[in-house]
Amino acid sequence: MIGALRWIAAIGVLVMGGGAAAADAPDTRMATTTSTEQSGLLTVILPQFEARYGGKVRVVAVGSGAAMKIGESGDADVLLVHARALEDKFMAAGHGSLRRDVMYNDFVIVGPARDPASLRGGKDVIEAFKKITAGGSRFISRGDESGTHEMEKSYWKSAAIEPKGAWYVSAGQGMGPVLTMAGELGAYALTDRATYAAYRDRTGLQIVVEGDARMFNPYGVIVVNPQRYPKLNTAGATAFADWIASPAGQAAIAAFKINGVQMFFPNAAK
Repeated sequence: MIGALRWIAAIGVLVMGGGAAAADAPDTRMATTTSTEQSGLLTVILPQFEARYGGKVRVVAVGSGAAMKIGESGDADVLLVHARALEDKFMAAGHGSLRRDVMYNDFVIVGPARDPASLRGGKDVIEAFKKITAGGSRFISRGDESGTHEMEKSYWKSAAIEPKGAWYVSAGQGMGPVLTMAGELGAYALTDRATYAAYRDRTGLQIVVEGDARMFNPYGVIVVNPQRYPKLNTAGATAFADWIASPAGQAAIAAFKINGVQMFFPNAAK
């Protein structure tokens, strides 16, 4: 499976004050959700870890569900994902040896400035989904079994709606392409706030619904179980899990901002 994946190297090295990098440490393979890459977070924080660890983190960014499938196949050493129910199943099935809370942000509904479903200013995500359906406004779904898609499906279920028809587009794409598509088609989409912030200027989409407690979006780090897959780089995976939950890793997360606004909030020490 590895040969079919495009592992992307994290860019650059940022030397941390007082930190000594290990020499010739092996690379660590990370499977993660698109929001951590497309928001720009990984480009900022991974060089800080690499400077301490000494090896590179090789990243493949897919939906959280797909990232965990990669972990189940032993084709990743560590996961950074946001689909808590799926994460718990992953751990219960013995695929992971360690899971830690890392950070959180939130989901928002975005749409075109003309707001055809009159959602702007709303705080109830279920009512918003009902309004989108009632008016036949176009909605772009990730459709990729990602953490965002899993959350979206839970909202449709709570609204007692089966999303189908010409108004509902299942893209099967990551968050960035979905936002681009929504901008081009004047459609609504559910997105994590960080990826939206990174794509806002190029799409023209606006936040129309935010602030519902049901839109809370936690992230976790998982070390894939070396007893299942003995050829894993468990030392690198564990080093990353330890670092991202450490004061240095948590500070790096908190310092990441887009247009001066903090995007992710560390919660390893909650």
